Amino acid sequence: MQCCALQNMLKCRFHGLYILLSLSEVMIQKSKGICPQCPQNAFCVNDTYCTCNSGYTPQSGQEFFTYPLEKCQDIDECKPPISIYCGPNAECQNAEGSFFCHCDPGYKLLSGKTHFMNSNENTCQKITSSNTTKGNKELQQIVEDVETLLTNKTLWGMGEKGKVASEVTSILQTVESNVLETALKAPGQEIQRIQNSVVGIETRVVTDNCSKEGKNFILNVQMNSLDIHCNDIIQGNIPGPHAVAFISYSSLGNIINATFFGEISEKDRVYLNSQVVSAAIGPKRIISLSKKVNLSFQHVKMKPLSKMVFCVFWKSTEKDGHWSSDGCSLVQLNESHTICECTHLSSFAVLVASASQEEDPALAVITYVGLSLSLLCLFLAVLTFLLCKAIQNTSTSLHLHLSLCLFLAHLLFLTAIDRTENKVLCAIIAGALHYLYLAAFTWMLLEGLHLFLTARNLTVVNYSSVNRLMKWLMFPVGYGVPAVIVAISAASRPHLYGTPDRCWLHLKQGFIWGFLGPVCAIICVNFVFFLSVLWILKRKFSSLNSEVSTIQSTRMLTLKAIAQVFILGCTWCMGILQVGPAAWVMAYLFTIINSLQGVFIFLVYCLLSQQVQKWFGNIIKPKSESETHTLSSRFSPYSKPSEETWGPQGKHHFVSAMIKDFVSFLQTLELGGHHSSSPLAVD
Repeated sequence: MQCCALQNMLKCRFHGLYILLSLSEVMIQKSKGICPQCPQNAFCVNDTYCTCNSGYTPQSGQEFFTYPLEKCQDIDECKPPISIYCGPNAECQNAEGSFFCHCDPGYKLLSGKTHFMNSNENTCQKITSSNTTKGNKELQQIVEDVETLLTNKTLWGMGEKGKVASEVTSILQTVESNVLETALKAPGQEIQRIQNSVVGIETRVVTDNCSKEGKNFILNVQMNSLDIHCNDIIQGNIPGPHAVAFISYSSLGNIINATFFGEISEKDRVYLNSQVVSAAIGPKRIISLSKKVNLSFQHVKMKPLSKMVFCVFWKSTEKDGHWSSDGCSLVQLNESHTICECTHLSSFAVLVASASQEEDPALAVITYVGLSLSLLCLFLAVLTFLLCKAIQNTSTSLHLHLSLCLFLAHLLFLTAIDRTENKVLCAIIAGALHYLYLAAFTWMLLEGLHLFLTARNLTVVNYSSVNRLMKWLMFPVGYGVPAVIVAISAASRPHLYGTPDRCWLHLKQGFIWGFLGPVCAIICVNFVFFLSVLWILKRKFSSLNSEVSTIQSTRMLTLKAIAQVFILGCTWCMGILQVGPAAWVMAYLFTIINSLQGVFIFLVYCLLSQQVQKWFGNIIKPKSESETHTLSSRFSPYSKPSEETWGPQGKHHFVSAMIKDFVSFLQTLELGGHHSSSPLAVD
């Protein structure tokens, strides 16, 4: 549950973990002069790259490629977003690598040919009959009646919400019944179409009981479409012809707008981003279907990709009606169209919700100011870890590489997260951020492991075994494991690096779990490490003499360390708890704490360190070499104790001092990755 909430948090609140390297783009840099073996339906370009034939598109979305397992898929020019227009009384028919147009049933070309290529060649003429003329007149009358009702501002302007919903429900059901009845009166006319500026109607009659196995019908009205299987139209054993009607209302959405949708927060801004369409089958009106139907909607406002999109239907009740998402789900979304699938027939639309906090400019300002300050502090921390000889040990090396990874990740985020114009460059940026943030999390895991190993070896004065293990693990794990994860992600789905709005990982197909999965695992492992360390400390305290002078100080440091770990956990809770009335407060706290992580690292590991303070003092004002050392420098875990220390009077003091030094290691614990911790003073 924590990991799922973490996904929503990363998506909606902190603009920051958007992010890296697409392997397919690295593979493009193959040796020139030898044309790679291109897949089926592709050809070679300049003896270097492959590109798909006209009418095909690469599965990865990259126009030029060298990946030998790339596939060129047929483009359906008859469906959105292309939707070839063949002119009146004609429809588009997709073919492998191409398409063609043909006249509707009841129409034929003047030339006698069976198909043509575009609307300029359309000469479809009606094959007249008495039934055809009668059917068109009846549909025309229905369209005119509906237009009169929907454009009557007096009828809709003063009505109560419940009465408006009830009236609309009645109109929708009446129009569906009349259209189906008209279509079934003229079974010889398989397809009928009619539309004006307010209403568009298309009907299709089935008389052969779906003799073509697996046949689907696609009905198109006003750039919206319905895809339904023939078996759902014929309705079992009901004799006679059967019909399906698809109706589009261009202005009905102004009447039954987004205020009739109650499944989201009142603070969210919701609007209808499509025309209202209705789908019905007859002669018997059936709602539930054996197979899902696909509906394609053209957007009223383009580019809704950064919003929450809902596929909804008009759910009627005895007294009124409202929009509901039950039984409908989002299949595909692009800049111009939304494709939904539903398990029933009704009236449908697409709603878009924009959360108020998602567009809060103050959060963006806090993020960028905080990250800029963190960059400065991380840079100073890296210099300190490199130049201060007194603190250079295994623990400092872990801090150094953690700070370095965060510095590069934050710098790339601030300068390139929105560079979406060039898709290849955006994919590289997304891949780089993916790697850098994963590397930062991995170094935090190594911090937790080092802390646990140090605690386990408290009873042993020699720390060499811990040092040897960490030195052996550090670089292969810290940089190698993230590289393997990114390589697998990029090799499996390279086209999912980079989104239309941010250079980060796509959420579709679960691709984001290439980042969230390792993060959640690190949180759990570090939590186990921390509990183990607390247990070891508890046992160690019980074995020490209560009169040892340093025991009170050690306990105080332990309390500070535990408080710090709780603060680290709370940063995740702030992301998880961004719901309800406290969401606004949690969003701000979460953004502030996480964007200032670099500041906290520099403060805790550098400014509050006695050895670093001494080093800073020597830089500003050199001191004599005879200056006495602090207890922590004299009894460092990495210094060898003198025999004097282990005399009869010094043993307890040494062990207590060693525990005090060890507890300061708890400041390195990072439960949850690159999140900020509150600075704790170190005695």
